[in-house]
Amino acid sequence: MTPVQTPAQTPLRALIVSASFGSGHHQANGALEAALRVRGVPLDARHADLLKYMSTPERLVTAGTYDLWLRHAPGIYRAFYHLTDTDRAPTAQTFGWLGYPAMRRDVLEVQPEAVVSSYPTPAALADNVRRRAHLNFLNALVITDYRVHQHWARAEADVLMVPSEEAREQMDRWRIPHSRIEVTGIPIAQVYRDLIGAPKGPLRLKHGLDPELPLILISGGGTGSYRALGRVLTELGNLGRPVQVLVLAGADGHGVAQVGGATLHRLGFTTNFPELLAASDLVVGKAGGLTVAESTTLGVPLVVHAPIPGQEEFNTNYLARHGAALWAHDLRDLRPAVLRALDPDERSRMSHAARQVSTPDAADRVAQVLLRRLGRA
Repeated sequence: MTPVQTPAQTPLRALIVSASFGSGHHQANGALEAALRVRGVPLDARHADLLKYMSTPERLVTAGTYDLWLRHAPGIYRAFYHLTDTDRAPTAQTFGWLGYPAMRRDVLEVQPEAVVSSYPTPAALADNVRRRAHLNFLNALVITDYRVHQHWARAEADVLMVPSEEAREQMDRWRIPHSRIEVTGIPIAQVYRDLIGAPKGPLRLKHGLDPELPLILISGGGTGSYRALGRVLTELGNLGRPVQVLVLAGADGHGVAQVGGATLHRLGFTTNFPELLAASDLVVGKAGGLTVAESTTLGVPLVVHAPIPGQEEFNTNYLARHGAALWAHDLRDLRPAVLRALDPDERSRMSHAARQVSTPDAADRVAQVLLRRLGRA
């Protein structure tokens, strides 16, 4: 006689969808999958990318325009961000159709118990497929920025997992029922939790860095679209004190170079990012949601300059209000902000503030919410 499997033993079929506007959405989903597996959940998951769902014209219009704006006209993107932050914005109404045929194909093939998205469009797509195909699954959305723009306030989602209590309160503006909102934090990989409290000196020696010299990690994103990178490196070379600077993915060239008093380590893409972040005294540059979540978990404060308009500006504002970051609005503000953040007393204060706003176990919290909502907890 074949034993009857309980819900906890039955493989959880899931469609996990991100969007390759940078790498953060993929990283959040990877952290969630790992958290489910650590809990012993038998998982049958398919990962998908919204941009691959889209047709070539759809991809050119959406991703192409986004990249063009960030590289050459960030002010236009800022205006777009604010103009579409209303429930009357026509852009939100298109979300249920961009990539619909490919999403429908995956849903019908996977027959998921849950569709989990780390970007808003797939949540709307999944609901459209669910209604039109008369299917039943949990439609879940993980919000990966610290402010809820209207595009993220998807009424189609059964559960929306937000990074903070402030984000929960922002949902009131969009009339999302409180019963659908869970405060979880932004999911990050387990390795960051493992590195909490790790001594910086041994980590620096491990990676060929000076254990005594201040270490600054540049947050420039992985797409090479950080327009201020050259100007930022010049300012760091003119601090009036020697520093080490890590320049990772998106940078041109590899190797060690000297720019004024800054020793630049151009590493390109590296799998050692978590340890290098833990070894750093300060993050300088952009303020993507995943970078913020990882940095605050490790108690590494930020000095933000030229963040992506809209979402990263609000991420920066959130950190600055809580004392975990300084916002250098103008280039002339960058040098004094970095020197202030490198002061031992100020860095200690900012590091404590960063840890206060962090949610190191966010991936596990998201996993717990999903299992509870599925009746598997």
